[in-house]
Amino acid sequence: MEIRTLKLLSPLLYVAAEISDPFGYRETGPGGEKLYCFDMNEKEALSFEPDKNNLLGSMIFCGDAAGEAETTLELPSGNYLFAQERKILSREEIIAMAVEVQQEGLWQRRTLGKTLYLRYLFEDGRFVTQLFRPYT
Repeated sequence: MEIRTLKLLSPLLYVAAEISDPFGYRETGPGGEKLYCFDMNEKEALSFEPDKNNLLGSMIFCGDAAGEAETTLELPSGNYLFAQERKILSREEIIAMAVEVQQEGLWQRRTLGKTLYLRYLFEDGRFVTQLFRPYT
């Protein structure tokens, strides 16, 4: 897995969706883009070896791709550590990816934000799981 820095110039827009299991996303065909935003556990969010069971705190929101509809949520523009896999990952794989992103950010001496965005989408004929962790 490659972890990159990403400068998101424009926010990605979403409409609020009913809170669902962020680790229960299923391949349902093209479309179905989802964004989940988590508040990181305060203690674990800056640890080189975080407790995987406690890394993610509460879910802040869940959203569906907005298109032309009225938007209520966003993945804000800004700087992110970014990682993706071209498949739907399990809960354990997503948390392992979040740990790697966090470790890379700390290794690079970046000031990491306390949120984590999990995004699912269908792109180039495949499903994709993406993580965004803000930094300054």
